[in-house]
Amino acid sequence: MVELVKRLHIFATIHPKPEFFEKAKTALEQLVPPTLEEPGCHLFTVLESKDEPGILHLFEIFDNEDAVQEHYAQDYTKDVFAKYQDWLAAPVKIQHMSPASMSSAEQFYA
Repeated sequence: MVELVKRLHIFATIHPKPEFFEKAKTALEQLVPPTLEEPGCHLFTVLESKDEPGILHLFEIFDNEDAVQEHYAQDYTKDVFAKYQDWLAAPVKIQHMSPASMSSAEQFYA
C-alpha cells in the first residue's frame, strides 16, 4: 500500500507570443536540471500542449510551499522568469493542488 504524502502539485499554463515560443520553451527547459536538484523538489517538467499549439505547461511537485518559495528565490529561476515576461501573450495561469485521496495520489507516489 502506498503511503499518502501530501505534497504540493503545481500546474502552470504558459502562453508565449508565437515568435518567442522556442525561446520561452528553451529557457524553461534550462530550469529543469537545477530545479530537480533542489531540496523538496520531486518533479519539474516542461510539456507542450497537445490540444493547444503554442502553449507550454509546467508540472511540478514540491514538498510544500516553503520548497516552492525557495525555488523562486534561486538566481537561475529569477533569471528565466525575468527573461520570459516580455515573451508572454497572456499572464501565466498557476494552479496549486494537493492530492485529495489515496487513489488520486497513487499515480504520483509509487
